[in-house]
Amino acid sequence: MKKIHNMDVEWGYTGAFGPEHWHTLCDWFATGAKYPYQSPINLSKEQAQPASVAQTIEIYYTREEFTEKEFKNTFHFVPPNTESYIIFEDEQYFLTDIHFHTPSEHTLNDQQWPLEFHLVHMNNMGENLVLGCLFTITNEPNRFSKENQAIKWLPGTHQQWFNPSIFLPEVHSHFHYLGSLTTPPTKGPVHWFVFDMVQPMDQVFLEQLKEGMLPFNNRPLQPLNDRKIYFSE
Repeated sequence: MKKIHNMDVEWGYTGAFGPEHWHTLCDWFATGAKYPYQSPINLSKEQAQPASVAQTIEIYYTREEFTEKEFKNTFHFVPPNTESYIIFEDEQYFLTDIHFHTPSEHTLNDQQWPLEFHLVHMNNMGENLVLGCLFTITNEPNRFSKENQAIKWLPGTHQQWFNPSIFLPEVHSHFHYLGSLTTPPTKGPVHWFVFDMVQPMDQVFLEQLKEGMLPFNNRPLQPLNDRKIYFSE
């Protein structure tokens, strides 16, 4: 096994570099894969317990600058100033990255959806919290339609300004569980909050993001391993 601990390890979603081989590609990936509660998983209200008040999240998003980047086999919006944040268990988690997977990585009641956005946060101790937002793809009018200008694309630049709350559903009911990152090194624990409201995503808007991307970039479902899942209305 390669003794490598950097971002240059080649990995992907098919063949010898696919998800079933990630843990063999280097020692860093192998260490992350040892965390027992891997993501993504199937989510259903039948298997979930009611969330307590202490498990709620407070979202403080603001309009800020984002830089477009392509790495880790997907498209990312990266905020250089990390002004948006979430409060969970009296801890601030700052928004550090927004990216997407096609099709969805999490499933709801064993149903997979065409698209899943991940809003990745990190606290001052380097611990992660991720919001998962599921989408269908449509040509019908929606908040991402061109006329609504959810993100006003600026030609000739990779800098965009928007409020990341555009990716959140109107209803914030969600699942919460402890899992891992879904890309190498798949380390944990990561607090996952996956909204159960599936939203419409504009086909044209998505095509702007997917240009040059892989046709699919979703990690397969992982075993539950007796972990607890919570649901908050």
